Amino acid sequence: MTDNLAELLAGAAEQRPDQVALVEPATGRRVTWAELDREVDRVARGLAELGLVAGYRVVLAMTNRIELVTCYLAVLRSRLVAVPVNPRAATGELVRMLADCGGRLVIAGPTTLATVRQAVAGLEDALTGAAPELRERTPVPRVAVLGAHPLPGETTYDALVAEHSPSITAAGDPESLAVLLYTGGTSGVPRAAMLSHRALLANIEQVAAVTPPMLTREDVVLGVLPLFHVYALNAVLGQVLRQQATLVVVDGFDAEGTLKVIEDESVTVLPLAPPVFAHWARVDDLAARLAGVRLCLSGSAPLAPGPVAAFTARTGIPVHQGYGLTEAAPVVTSTLCSREPKPGSVGAPLPGVSVRLLDATGRPVEPGDPGEIHVAGDNLFSGYWPDADGAPADGWLATGDVGFQDPDGDLCLVDRVKDLVIVSGFNVYPSEVEEVLREVHAVADAAVVGVPDERTGEAVVAYVTRSPASSLTDAEIAEAVREYCGSRLARFKQPAAVHVVADLPHTVSGEVSRSRIRQRGRRRIAGLLE
Repeated sequence: MTDNLAELLAGAAEQRPDQVALVEPATGRRVTWAELDREVDRVARGLAELGLVAGYRVVLAMTNRIELVTCYLAVLRSRLVAVPVNPRAATGELVRMLADCGGRLVIAGPTTLATVRQAVAGLEDALTGAAPELRERTPVPRVAVLGAHPLPGETTYDALVAEHSPSITAAGDPESLAVLLYTGGTSGVPRAAMLSHRALLANIEQVAAVTPPMLTREDVVLGVLPLFHVYALNAVLGQVLRQQATLVVVDGFDAEGTLKVIEDESVTVLPLAPPVFAHWARVDDLAARLAGVRLCLSGSAPLAPGPVAAFTARTGIPVHQGYGLTEAAPVVTSTLCSREPKPGSVGAPLPGVSVRLLDATGRPVEPGDPGEIHVAGDNLFSGYWPDADGAPADGWLATGDVGFQDPDGDLCLVDRVKDLVIVSGFNVYPSEVEEVLREVHAVADAAVVGVPDERTGEAVVAYVTRSPASSLTDAEIAEAVREYCGSRLARFKQPAAVHVVADLPHTVSGEVSRSRIRQRGRRRIAGLLE
């Protein structure tokens, strides 16, 4: 039995050594399974040479490229813990993640190196004068640079892949921690979900058991989804490893450029995020450009029935949707598991995954009624870092999402219990953005909500009240907010619109009522509120 996800790579290298595993169109590089296995082994040995031992955290701050796959698998083979982070994270966000996870090494790509260096320096500054016990348990990570010259004290990716000894054995405890992925709810700053090798491998096998299969060994898979996200990391890369298929690694989506990659590399399966369908709706010869594609998979955020129907009508390519979450590693349901896919449904549970719906009192809802979605299965996470808070109780995870099941057992999403905003498939936590908004001198208070957006699924909208001491106009306050957010937040977290309002609605307990703000926004859109 496989105990470490990296063992899937060793199997592929043994069974299909000369089959192309990874393609990087931007550089023209093509790597076979045998070559990938050797590179991963060299990096794993290099990590050991740095003195990293099992359980140490290694932060991966890179955009999609072959080396990100190599480093991820080498970290797992070394029985270290991978911490993939958003390569577009702001410096302050990265400082917080480095301190939180206690990373010993950060591997940075060319586009992230400046931010990584600033974050490491910021962490050092933050620890200056801190209590000795805090300094002792918060290491300042070393930096490994890719595609750039190292500074004193840094190392390079080339040094990692130099020949080292001893050799690395991937086997270990399947319950050992494999990955930390930052996610969470709206009650605070994002937390890191702890995913064990057991959870990752379980979901890979659950997806592999679906018929008809999502992927086969003959498939060429588009890898445009960001690999720091669980959808791409385990649902896509994990399946490519399991099925020994080929992954085309692409850094960022471009409507025309991505279509050219699909044609040039004869891509057959497209794992996509919902905004892609809106971008491609304007392409006249879409059916011809996608002639070799057999299947589209959509996840990471709900997809409206209209764009799906329009895409399939134009191209003849089926689009199968699913529902999942980071804490489930990630796939829970898929329309490939449905007797017959239905518009608006996210499908039935995967083999080995159970779903139940409970009301506010914790009792099962009546058939057809909505309830909070609870999930059970071997794919569930081990809780949030570092104390396993939120670990599934009695084997069941409360997702915070609301849905109902039709008579066939297919799940339909209704709403979110939490106020999480999903922008292009990425989580935005309102409280985190609100804290930044309140740092603007002209702002007294702030609230953030999500609104539907055709391009990104949802967009962040900020409502702020004026500070009594401010003499700025409403337009100047909005501009000041946008400018400040640009320096403090990743782009997808920045408000798409800023409204300066006289007051914010509050609940009886004194908290800002985001539901009433959303209602106010809908009325404004409808022209009922000036």
